[in-house]
Amino acid sequence: MKWLQFTFRTIFSFYGFVLFLVGLFLIFPFVIFASFFGKIKGGNFIYKLCHFWAATELKLWGIHYSIYFQAPHNKQKQFVFVFNHISYMDIPILMMAFNQHHFRILGKAALSKIPVFGFLYKQIVVLVDRENAANRSKSVQQLKSFIKKGISVVIAPEGTFNTTNHPLKEFYDGAFRIAIETQTPIKPVLFLDTHDRLRHDNIFSLNPGNARIIYLEEVSVAGLTAADTKMLKARVFELMEAQLIHYKASWIK
Repeated sequence: MKWLQFTFRTIFSFYGFVLFLVGLFLIFPFVIFASFFGKIKGGNFIYKLCHFWAATELKLWGIHYSIYFQAPHNKQKQFVFVFNHISYMDIPILMMAFNQHHFRILGKAALSKIPVFGFLYKQIVVLVDRENAANRSKSVQQLKSFIKKGISVVIAPEGTFNTTNHPLKEFYDGAFRIAIETQTPIKPVLFLDTHDRLRHDNIFSLNPGNARIIYLEEVSVAGLTAADTKMLKARVFELMEAQLIHYKASWIK
């Protein structure tokens, strides 16, 4: 039985990877065209294109996403969205989760070096090299400039995959500092099943199934100052951690 399961997942993963490449090459000419229209207008179009691409890929992979709201959510309101990062599958799910308005994502600079995909990645992501203090500062300023233009930002406060058996790994300060400095409320979002659809440590683990997206309650930053950054970070961490435990996220041991 284990042998059959391994064989199926390997073949299905290869099928999924081929679909990913085909989709990438199909949208690539449109990405190049849109890139001439600047980071705002062109970027917004590329995000819509990526939303369509992600939706198509998920259907062909047999992955069904569902979005749940624990509290009323204003789709027109601006937020600093934060989410738990556990899988490569977070990327297409992210495109579906935050489709209700314009947004920009903070992403690892290293991924921009991947041929073809890297060009697309650079058009839609604010790049950050967390090992470089000057680069981190530049990325923060770019995100704040998008917020000033009425565009929400999406940040994984863990910085990279959570490879532990704990609900979350330690958060960086960046998302919370940006929220305070721009007085933009935080909206935590949980990706519950992406770990089960594709493990971060095994690219041949792709399999169909559900992918739940949970919007938690808004966390206000009204009146907070830089001195409150660590308190805010701890508050959001505890909120997300408690809900991941409540929903029995599969990677928690």
